[in-house]
Amino acid sequence: MTTAAALTKVNGPENSDAAVGAALLDQDPTLPAPAAPADQGREDDEQVEVLGDSAYGSGDMLDRLEKAERKAIIKPWPIRPAVEGGFTVDDFAYDEEAGTLTCPNGVTRRLTGARKAVFGAVCRDCPLRARCTTAVKGRTIEVHRHERLQRQHRQRAKTPEFQQVYRDKRPLVERSIAWLVRGNRRVPYRGVIKNNAWLHHRAAALNLRRLPALGLTLDRGQWQIV
Repeated sequence: MTTAAALTKVNGPENSDAAVGAALLDQDPTLPAPAAPADQGREDDEQVEVLGDSAYGSGDMLDRLEKAERKAIIKPWPIRPAVEGGFTVDDFAYDEEAGTLTCPNGVTRRLTGARKAVFGAVCRDCPLRARCTTAVKGRTIEVHRHERLQRQHRQRAKTPEFQQVYRDKRPLVERSIAWLVRGNRRVPYRGVIKNNAWLHHRAAALNLRRLPALGLTLDRGQWQIV
């Protein structure tokens, strides 16, 4: 069942999948409100699971889910080495409290105001250079402000428990999307407002078609799902 939907412009960070998805979670009337500080510490089986592909795996999205105590079952953003088969950012030790990044050769650099770790000249004679960078001026890594969350999420996504839930529930989401776009690969109108209204009407129609399969019946003048 679709309980919240939005059609937005393509461009702009406020229209990214993660930003719109987070806003829909906050607006969805079928979900419990985000956890207040006094309520934090919910058991895992009480947490809302949020499933999504890597487009929803931004650091800001993970931060919002953590603060709301919602469980992120989201495919992590891919990380790629600067050199094929070489080191990725996860091979660099990150100290959030100290604001430093340490390379695989043990060299530590403090993050700049722009949150960059500049290794520069120390890369020139590094014995691990061939596995790290081809940059003439040495390697520079920009560290996201939610780097800790992203690293933790990437590690969690490797666990059998995470992968099992993702495999089991992803087809349910994809099936709903397939129903939504069947015969409607292109939006029918010009302009965001008209197409957003069309999307809501289509989602409502699909929900109505789905309700009988979920057991919707009329009992003594009252609609109920049994």
